[in-house]
Amino acid sequence: MTILPSQRHLFDIPDTVSYLNCAYMSPLSRRVATAGTDGLEAKRQPWRMFPPDFFRLTQEGRAAFASLLASRATADDIAIVPAASYGMAVAAAAVSLKPGQRVLALADEFPSTILTWRDAAHRAGAEFVLLPRPANHDWATVVCEAIDDRTAVAALPHVHWIDGAVVDLARVRTSLNRVGAILALDLTQSLGTGPFDFDAVAPDFLVAASYKWLMGPYSIGFLYVAPRWQHSRPLEHHWFGRLGSENFSALTTYPEDFQPGARRFDMGEPANFALLPAAIAAIEQIKTWGVANIAETAGALTDQIVTRATEFGFTAVPNQYRARHYLGLRAPTPIPADLADQLARAQVFISIRGGDTLRITPHVYNTQADIDRLFDVLVPTLRP
Repeated sequence: MTILPSQRHLFDIPDTVSYLNCAYMSPLSRRVATAGTDGLEAKRQPWRMFPPDFFRLTQEGRAAFASLLASRATADDIAIVPAASYGMAVAAAAVSLKPGQRVLALADEFPSTILTWRDAAHRAGAEFVLLPRPANHDWATVVCEAIDDRTAVAALPHVHWIDGAVVDLARVRTSLNRVGAILALDLTQSLGTGPFDFDAVAPDFLVAASYKWLMGPYSIGFLYVAPRWQHSRPLEHHWFGRLGSENFSALTTYPEDFQPGARRFDMGEPANFALLPAAIAAIEQIKTWGVANIAETAGALTDQIVTRATEFGFTAVPNQYRARHYLGLRAPTPIPADLADQLARAQVFISIRGGDTLRITPHVYNTQADIDRLFDVLVPTLRP
């Protein structure tokens, strides 16, 4: 693992801006923006776009995402989706919940997971269980202790979106296997910037939106569907997902059979000629930097922030339970309602989550000056 020199030159981030908010939305690198613009420009002359281009582009996207997971995952296992909520909806539709079963999720988790599985549980007469936040930040123990013969699904993140606490998913998977339960993951806040042992975790469903740590555009993402679920009913029925759709002149034969693998779970119009090339370029850039190197680089920044912040009474999830790229600082005094505005006026950008947590999420484009500017505003505002 290597700490990368600042990659700010690859982005359009002025030196006067301290953007420490990748968990909110990543900036697009120039390379990614160009890929998206080139794709959009192609639509100006649609006579140059041919049927094979639709399938070539989507195949490249599937393969790029699969390469971030593991050799065991292939392009055939990947669907193209517009959002994490769509991926969770695919999973919820595939799983046949029964009355008396339980769906487990984490307290204060992102709404895409909570709303989808709560609705699915209620409609099936199952129980939706929000597991309480552990005082010691050990989410895996909380999840594993809740798993019993009633457990049908655990719908989880790898990294909690508020404070960066990590869930030991391999340990959870072992407990789920004992009762034959399903693991549905939203990795939007972790994939592409930290270690993930796909083989040990063996998810049934795994979704990640592109616009955060995958460094891509908004409104596109990817869904892994394990082979045993790939014959489930999709959310949408569109021509692209049907066998033989490559032959545009035969679409009105309305075939019953689907394209192989997870392609049936694609959103409609998956070959988005602007968003998909940008998402692919972003994944290629991540692989160039190296996921382990990204984690080490962001981790060096968050470690420094924690060290400085603790001098003023801030607390954070301990390192053994926190993702290196992700930091939630709890303030020693109430957070002023206008703190985000004060920071923005100083051109410092972070998020405030959960009412009492400053979420600070750097990436490879950040510098020492960004951290200094953050503390220049924070210290006089929140000094105990």
